[in-house]
Amino acid sequence: MTLKAENFNNIFIEAISKYHIKNTVNQELENNYLDENTIENLLFKKCWIDTVQWHYEDLIRDPEIVPEEAIILKRKIDISNQHRTDLVELIDDYFYNKFKNIEIHEKARLSTESLGWAIDRLSILNLKVYHWKEETQRADASTKHTEKSKQKLNILNTQYNFLTEAINQLIKDISTGKVIAQTFKQMKMYNDDETNPVLRKLKQKK
Repeated sequence: MTLKAENFNNIFIEAISKYHIKNTVNQELENNYLDENTIENLLFKKCWIDTVQWHYEDLIRDPEIVPEEAIILKRKIDISNQHRTDLVELIDDYFYNKFKNIEIHEKARLSTESLGWAIDRLSILNLKVYHWKEETQRADASTKHTEKSKQKLNILNTQYNFLTEAINQLIKDISTGKVIAQTFKQMKMYNDDETNPVLRKLKQKK
């Protein structure tokens, strides 16, 4: 696959569309790209996680949710967030290894954002476009809601095109040594029973 953001978008659209066939958070991941050593596999898996979490976030906001179920769901969201971060870092690693031997330009720039995290934003933006488009097509929605949804969708489409091109430019600049490829490790502490003091105490009691 050519490393173009348009191709990334196509994979994200595949993942989102495939999720919505069954449209349930309990379904198993069915990755269209079976080779785990490919960027296609990572991108599909990343967007699938984002899509499931999008719907987790809907469920957790139910004001009538049973507290015990809310706690279980919150744990699932926590796990999903960790998986999301892990996938972004794997995507970053892919690009870092892809471009690590590129000759760096003498005046190469630094970037505040890695390719992995830029692509993370693009995945989420695909989800926003998908769901706001749904809002513009709801038969039970008021005319006012439909018009507001169309306005928001127009803004999102502008951002979508902007971010797609920005990622293409970043890839080009990294591949030609004008920007230094970098990974941004999150080093999260709250899921680790050694670094989260609450989990550490529980571990020590056992």
